[in-house]
Amino acid sequence: VQLQASGGGLVQAGDSLKLACASSGRPSSSLSTAWFRQAPGKEREYVAGISRSVDYTKYADSVNGRFTISRDNAKNTVYLQMNNLKPEDTAVYYCAARSGGWTFRASAYDYWGQGTLVTVSS
Repeated sequence: VQLQASGGGLVQAGDSLKLACASSGRPSSSLSTAWFRQAPGKEREYVAGISRSVDYTKYADSVNGRFTISRDNAKNTVYLQMNNLKPEDTAVYYCAARSGGWTFRASAYDYWGQGTLVTVSS
């Protein structure tokens, strides 16, 4: 399985961005997929995840109500719609996938994309 993350960029506070994580090698519907982020000098943290098959979603408290994770099975792509962005959302965003069920633990994910940088200016 290979993951390709895209969609990052430089935006102002309050703006929106939509990240995409395209998978190849297996249908995205057979994988639980999550987004993590890592800000400079900080540890990688869980952002949002969507489970395989039933599309159960779970968000970190810091993004709940602002970010939405979704999946397009026809395109084998998982999206992260980010609204009302804040400077503290600035980070490199990574998508990750695993064959098992959803989890917030980064160590449980087998496949990782290369990361896409999101910068939010105040």
